[in-house]
Amino acid sequence: MNIYIAMLRGINVSGQKKIIMAELIAHLEELNFENIQTYIQSGNVIFEKDNTTAEELEIAIADKIMEKYGFEVPVLIKTPEELEYVLANNPFINKQNKDPKRIYVTFLSEDPPEENIPRLSEVDYNPEEFILDGTTIYFYSPDNYGNAKMNNNFFEKKLKVSATTRNWNTVNKLVEMAL
Repeated sequence: MNIYIAMLRGINVSGQKKIIMAELIAHLEELNFENIQTYIQSGNVIFEKDNTTAEELEIAIADKIMEKYGFEVPVLIKTPEELEYVLANNPFINKQNKDPKRIYVTFLSEDPPEENIPRLSEVDYNPEEFILDGTTIYFYSPDNYGNAKMNNNFFEKKLKVSATTRNWNTVNKLVEMAL
């Protein structure tokens, strides 16, 4: 059995796409996932499943949500090792000593097209900062994320890929729960 972390984008935000975590666990059990745990109501799920690709899991979860709730939810699967890499390589923590409460990680569904990457620098939202590392964007906002200009939608629009964002505490907690 392998451990996987599913991050669902855009559920339980402002009363939209409401999914109760206990129900979600029951639905994922129908997919033969085991040892399912959720973390907070924003769509973080840790589970075990035999060897399956991330893409197969993303499709299975998204299809199950569509079947049970009637709406689409983008799903991103990561392994504990992938999130450990994120923890170990965060430049805002490791090199710049930024306040961890103001650090976020945006996970991209795929490598962004090279021609879209320069679009991120077309605007300057200083003091907000980001660093792109493959399919991970480390993001620092000295203000509340809800007021950030460089939010999840900004990165999706500029890079033309699906994404989901978690705060630094959540990323740490997901790794802790998965190990």
